[in-house]
Amino acid sequence: MSDAPLVEVEDLHVRFHTRTGVIEAVRGLSFSLGREKLGVVGESGSGKSMTGRAILGLVPPPGEVTAARLAFAGQDLLRLDDAGMRAIRGRRISMVLQDPKFSLNPVMRVGDQVAEAYRQHHRANRTDARARAIAMLEQVRIRDARRVYDLYPHEVSGGMGQRIMIAMMLIPEPDVIIADEPTSALDVTVQMQVLAILDDLVTQRGMGLVFISHDLALVGSFCDRVVVMYGGRAMETLAARDLAGASHPYTRGLLSCLPSLDKPVAALPTLVRDPAWMGR
Repeated sequence: MSDAPLVEVEDLHVRFHTRTGVIEAVRGLSFSLGREKLGVVGESGSGKSMTGRAILGLVPPPGEVTAARLAFAGQDLLRLDDAGMRAIRGRRISMVLQDPKFSLNPVMRVGDQVAEAYRQHHRANRTDARARAIAMLEQVRIRDARRVYDLYPHEVSGGMGQRIMIAMMLIPEPDVIIADEPTSALDVTVQMQVLAILDDLVTQRGMGLVFISHDLALVGSFCDRVVVMYGGRAMETLAARDLAGASHPYTRGLLSCLPSLDKPVAALPTLVRDPAWMGR
């Protein structure tokens, strides 16, 4: 298996030109992704989701994406035309969104949506696509997948809906998954089940995973490496196992704000932000 990175991001900027000026959503971000689980963590508005959308070419107007390098498997994503991006988006890189209620078509059976994702990228008839979709639903640990196939989105729970979304994104057999807070709307038990599914599938298939979250503790326990973002910038990148010994004051501040059952305190500290972190 090649050690070459799947995704390369160097000096990424995402700007929005508005009537009141230019908003910098991402400011000079750089990282690479191999066949690993990379956590991207930070507060709301730090640029996490916009980074994932920039990789897939999904930044809406009036957004502008520039980078010294933005590549997938050696291909320059910024130079690809629409047809070239469509060949990568979904087929080679998939994105799992936060809430299935807003991602699944409410008037279409969930199984047909998974099968459609397969037919979009593979030559298959309806019968073969249905069989492949049922097998994929079983792979994400949905019991009685044949029955679930014929349900509508409003008939499934949040946890099952998220599993269906994961099945839909995995069925084209991509090399990279960008998971944008896929467990934030789930209770803790279901959250762990969904993470276990992602972990197994990434490990078995040798994929790369970008796991976007605001939960530093969760990312630290689940991912291999962590990028900590603030104000559109990467404050630091480190191995998840070294998170407790993070050097940047922002990361240390986030960690100190986490409650601990072992060492309860009367009041949690307030994160102090330094304007210098934003750079120029």
